Amino acid sequence: MKQLWLFNQINSDLQRVEKELTKFVETGYPILQDSAVHLLAAGGKRLRPAFTLLAGKFYGYPVERLMPVAMALELIHMSSLVHDDVVDASMTRRGRETVKAKWGNIVSVETGDYLLAKSLVLISEIDHPEVSRILAEISVEMCQGEIQQIKCTFDVEQTLKQYYYRIKRKTALLISACCKLGALVSGAPKHQIWALGAYGHSLGMAFQIVDDVLDITAKPSEFGKPIGGDLRQGIMTLPMILALKLSPEPSRLKSLLKKTDKTDDEVWETIDIIKSTGAIDQSMQLVDLYIEKAKKRLSDLPKIPTRKALEDLAEFIRTRKF
Repeated sequence: MKQLWLFNQINSDLQRVEKELTKFVETGYPILQDSAVHLLAAGGKRLRPAFTLLAGKFYGYPVERLMPVAMALELIHMSSLVHDDVVDASMTRRGRETVKAKWGNIVSVETGDYLLAKSLVLISEIDHPEVSRILAEISVEMCQGEIQQIKCTFDVEQTLKQYYYRIKRKTALLISACCKLGALVSGAPKHQIWALGAYGHSLGMAFQIVDDVLDITAKPSEFGKPIGGDLRQGIMTLPMILALKLSPEPSRLKSLLKKTDKTDDEVWETIDIIKSTGAIDQSMQLVDLYIEKAKKRLSDLPKIPTRKALEDLAEFIRTRKF
C-alpha cells in the first residue's frame, strides 16, 4: 500500500484495514488465497477506505463501525479490478503481474467473484439497510458502466455524454459512496451526507479523467502499467474524443483509433496526434472544474483539520502521476 502524507490522520487505521483484509480473504483453497493475497500485496493508494474513514472523522469517528464499511468498499473495488484485467487482457497493474497474467482467466474471474462475495459478508455484518441498498445499487451501476465500455470499444463516434455516463458508473459512484457511507454510519446530518457524497462524485469524475490522461502522458515506471493501454483496447477516453473534435484533419486519427491491431509505432503516432491537438490541456481544464466543484461542496462541512485534508486530497487527484 502506498502511504500518502494526506492520510496522516488515519494512517494507523488504514494499516489496520490492510491487515484485516489480508486475514479476511483467507480460505482453505490455496490458489484462491494466493491470488487474492497477490492482489492485496500489489498495494495501491487505498483511496476508497481512506475516503470512508476521513468522512467519519467529521462525526465522532466510530472506527469499529467504519472498518467493515471501508473493507467492503475496497473489496468491491478490487473485485472490479480483477474482472477488468480479464476483459482488458492486462498483464501488469501497479508494476506487478496481474492475477490474469499469473493464473489465467478462470482463476481471475473466480478471484473477483470471491472478493465480491466476501464484501457481501461484511455488508451483512454492518446491518444497516441504507448501506446495503446503496452498495447494491452502485454494484449494478458499475456493471452497467463496464458493459457500456465493452459495447463501445473502437467506436470513434462516441459522444461526451456517453463518456461521462461511463466514467460516472465506472469510478465516480463508488468514490461518492465511500464518502457518503462514512458519514452515514457515523450518524451525520442528511445535508452533510449529501455534501460528502457530492464531493466524492466530483472527485471521482476528476480521478477517472486524470487516469485517462495519464494513460497517454505518464511515465510507465510511475504509472505502474504500460501507457497507451486504452488505445490498444479501443477504449475511447476524453482526450481521444476531444482530439477528434479539435484536429483540423481528423481522418488519420480516426483511422488509427478504429484499428483493432495497432503496432507500437501506430500507438505512439496516435499519442503524438492527440497531444498536438491540445486535447490534453482541455481534458485537464475539465479536471480543474470538477476539482473546484468538489472543494466547494466541503464548505457545508464543519471546519476541522479533516476538511483541509479532503481539500488537499482533491489537489493530489489533480496532480497525481500514478
